[in-house]
Amino acid sequence: MAELTFTYGTMAAGKSTLALQLCWQLRQGRSDVTLWTFGDRSDNGMVTSRIGIEAEADEVAPGADLSKNIEALIDAGTRILVIDEAQFASVDQVDALARLVDDHDVDVHAFGLSADFLLNIFPGSARLFAIADWAHELPLTSTCWCGKKGRCNARVVDGIVARVGSQFFTGDVREGVVHYQVLCRTHYRLGQLTPDE
Repeated sequence: MAELTFTYGTMAAGKSTLALQLCWQLRQGRSDVTLWTFGDRSDNGMVTSRIGIEAEADEVAPGADLSKNIEALIDAGTRILVIDEAQFASVDQVDALARLVDDHDVDVHAFGLSADFLLNIFPGSARLFAIADWAHELPLTSTCWCGKKGRCNARVVDGIVARVGSQFFTGDVREGVVHYQVLCRTHYRLGQLTPDE
């Protein structure tokens, strides 16, 4: 029986790496595995990992009608679908993925964040938590600069933790005008990015 699985974690916890590894391993013995992304940091139809591995993927626009995408999967004989950046999927898209599992016996492995930079759950992630057969937090977690478990994906704009802005913004954890940094709850609340602040 096919299942809908959601694997989640903070930024830099290895979600894309695991999605790529799973896809690679499955493709070693079969040709019916498809890789999707709802918006990779590279912004060009790839799934990329910060450790340097990547693979071509079908890029799906958040909020788009998945009817043609799903029809193409079924026509191609896909039996396993691996998805990165699943947090950007809409509720309707997650429901369509559940129907793909239930009606067409296709396993769907979705990887993504649970919460945004304001600590609000993404609508796609909330729906996955509600209807997925399995939801797993990655055992490897990012840590805050203080050594505590990082739970908060802070968006940093010009050196300050952002408290307003669009939920849908892709970026990286590299330094720059806008970047992301994983913090513990305390230092997220205080907006403290280093021990010297």
